[in-house]
Amino acid sequence: MPLLSETYACVPTTERGRGILISGGPKSNSILFTNNRSVLILNLDNPLDVSVYGDHGYQATVARYSPNGEWIASADVSGTVRIWGAYNDHVLKKEFKVLSGRIDDLQWSPDGLRIVACGDGKGKSLVRAFMWDSGTNVGEFDGHSRRVLSCAFKPTRPFRIVTCGEDFLVNFYEGPPFRFKLSRRDHSNFVNCIRFSPDGSKFISVSSDKKGILFDGKTGEKIGELSSEDSHKGSIYAVSWSPDGKQVLTVSADKSAKVWEICDDGNGKLKKTLTCSGSGGVDDMLVGCLWQNDYLVTVSLGGTISIFSASDLDKSPRQISGHMKNVTSLAVLKNVPKTILSSSYDGLIVKWIQGIGYNCKLQRKESSQIKCLAAVEEEIVTSGFDNKIWRVHFQGDQCGDANSIDIGCQPKDLSLALLCPELALITIDSGVVILRGTKVMSTINLGYAVTASAISPDGSEAIIGGQDGKLHVYSITGDTLKEEAVLEKHRGAISVIRYSPDVSMFASGDANREAIVWDRVSREVKLKNMLYHTARINCLAWSPDSSMVATGSLDTCVIIYEVDKPASSRMTIKGAHLGGVYGLAFIDELSLVSSGEDACIRVWRLSPQ
Repeated sequence: MPLLSETYACVPTTERGRGILISGGPKSNSILFTNNRSVLILNLDNPLDVSVYGDHGYQATVARYSPNGEWIASADVSGTVRIWGAYNDHVLKKEFKVLSGRIDDLQWSPDGLRIVACGDGKGKSLVRAFMWDSGTNVGEFDGHSRRVLSCAFKPTRPFRIVTCGEDFLVNFYEGPPFRFKLSRRDHSNFVNCIRFSPDGSKFISVSSDKKGILFDGKTGEKIGELSSEDSHKGSIYAVSWSPDGKQVLTVSADKSAKVWEICDDGNGKLKKTLTCSGSGGVDDMLVGCLWQNDYLVTVSLGGTISIFSASDLDKSPRQISGHMKNVTSLAVLKNVPKTILSSSYDGLIVKWIQGIGYNCKLQRKESSQIKCLAAVEEEIVTSGFDNKIWRVHFQGDQCGDANSIDIGCQPKDLSLALLCPELALITIDSGVVILRGTKVMSTINLGYAVTASAISPDGSEAIIGGQDGKLHVYSITGDTLKEEAVLEKHRGAISVIRYSPDVSMFASGDANREAIVWDRVSREVKLKNMLYHTARINCLAWSPDSSMVATGSLDTCVIIYEVDKPASSRMTIKGAHLGGVYGLAFIDELSLVSSGEDACIRVWRLSPQ
């Protein structure tokens, strides 16, 4: 069976002008964050150790460990909270519909028996506290008039709950059962985050008015604030206490993180300002933070996670990044150690190194969207949604000059001749375009709707698939195509065609869930009945020795067939990517890399049967 050997995690979904909440495990160095419908558990000691929970029906917003570390409660935009096991199969324990709108924050009580959640109530309640096993309410939460962005539970008895939100208020509740006690209007803008110190003696609220204010944990009276001399120049989005309760970490839209020392009188003075190296754009704004044991974690708007060491703040941080959106294309470069390039449609190209993980983002001069990507040695060829094909030279992590070719129609698929990579075949709705270098050699109207294509490595032959499920084989001479044969076997539109590395075979997949391996010379079917997917086939890859072919589908599965054995003796990876598999490539004979809708990239080890 194929085994998962590495996962390159996606990054947290972020939103301009909003903080995001990441949280840590009570007994480990794991952190929780959300991306689209997934909740990710990432181990800070080893970033390749990633676990994903994907059972939410809507976009997940926040997740937290219970105080004993056994359970995780996660919430989504529909107002649902799910409580599930933190280990192994993530078994669902309970599911509650808590609010009628999006949940922005949730917190466990220190005894692990109650959960408080807050968010947008669409006219109904904005905050609710409930028993974790039965879902019954514990208290009434009045006093907010707009979306509640953050809530916190006092970690020691007597229990208190504090909340803050878009009505500029900080509200204080006593209980259980919880009752409104008092409301503070010290902020003059949205209050983004509120947190109790670990000993429960104080709590701090931070706001878009660039202020942080400290309150007494038992009475809710204001006792001090973060000093205004060295304060942030932008909205403060998140705050996190150190484990000993003597310092706090804040992050802001001014692209900096600050560590403050909290004095006994309740005022905070600046200890250190942390800056992360970045591209310099709005993507460097910091929107989330967490102080997890000896790690200080910050998250930027572009999703980059920076990890500082609390014991040595001058040391430059470790950075982990990745994709936020569906990863549609993968390319494996020949050099050692093996380098993987991946691209998502928002125009991001990330370079990964097998065994290490994230290496860097490729900085292109123009960040246009990307639909298809192909790479050979030192050149990347991409097509987007704007009629242009880009050829970009790259060395290390730097992209050199980029040339664009306007082909006059939107490209659907691109294929490079590997032995003479200046030759490229681009499919458009009604036909194909042949490119040599940056010159359009010819645009050929084929008279049927084209959906996929492949060009042989030496550039002498092309196979073009149509909407009608027929494969047309053409020979290429100069800039003209001559039809040699039409192969009819597929029952759906062709979605992908690939030549085998030794060019003795080719494989094709269709939208009707079937794949076929053909012999190139005789044009007979070599491997049939490859009908084990339940939805459209999106991608297909050959192993370097041409002995295996792998298909990835919308049904979230990857299936690996051996060409010499019947299709029934296949290997299946179920649920490889939540939402569908969109990219597939072999690294070597026994390693397969896949990518998909969940924005993660996974490396699988195959054990030959």
